[in-house]
Parts: sequence; structure tokens; C-alpha cells
Amino acid sequence: MRDYDLKSNNNLLLTIKTTIMRKLILATVFLLGGFSIQAQDKLNKNAKYEFEVNGNCDMCQSRIQKAAFSVSGVKSATWSIETHKLNLILNEEKANVLEVKKAIAKAGYDTDEVKAASENYSKLPGCCQYDRK
Repeated sequence: MRDYDLKSNNNLLLTIKTTIMRKLILATVFLLGGFSIQAQDKLNKNAKYEFEVNGNCDMCQSRIQKAAFSVSGVKSATWSIETHKLNLILNEEKANVLEVKKAIAKAGYDTDEVKAASENYSKLPGCCQYDRK
């Protein structure tokens, strides 16, 4: 009879330990899962940016805007001749503002953050070659 009681107690202890371990594992999974979900930033599908792009004329305006639109995810790009500012609406799930600045620099125009290579700048028409800073 004592053997039966010991076996039954051992089984009961094993069941309790197993239940506790399952609950600990589930709690850990939920805790870590919550942190990973919280760490993800929600990207804006209509992020608005404004930054400086050097240029001179209507031809510059056309080239700058064309370069901006060459980046997938750009929804709107409007460059002002007077202020030298590019207003941009961008889907951040598809691209980021640095990619747009690099595309504009590749077209020969300096931005506030990315400067055009001299070889790209020298390919601009004479009316589009601005005083570089």
C-alpha cells in the first residue's frame, strides 16, 4: 500500500511541476512577444518632408521632381524655385527620405544632406549650374 501512495504522490508532483513549467513557458513567450511587437515602429504611408535642394530654373524644377518620383513610394514632389525647398509626400513602407535625396544628388543637384558628385553636377545645362556651397 505504501508503494501505491509513493507512486501516486510522485505522479501528483510530476503533474504539478509540468503544469508550472507550461505556465512559465507561456508567460515567457507572451512577455517576449509583447516586447517585440512594441519595438516595431509603425511606418507612415503619407509622411511629409521638406528639405533644401539647390537649383535655379524651371528646368531644374522638372529634373529635381523627376528624380524624386524615380524613387518608388514617392507620392508627391514639388520643388519651389523661390525657396529652393522640396515638399515631399512619401510612403515610408516603400522608401525613405535619404533614398530620395540620393536620387536627386545623382541627377546633379545638392540637397541639405547629400551632395551631388562633381561629374553629375558638370552634366547639368549651363542655366542649371548653381553656385555650390
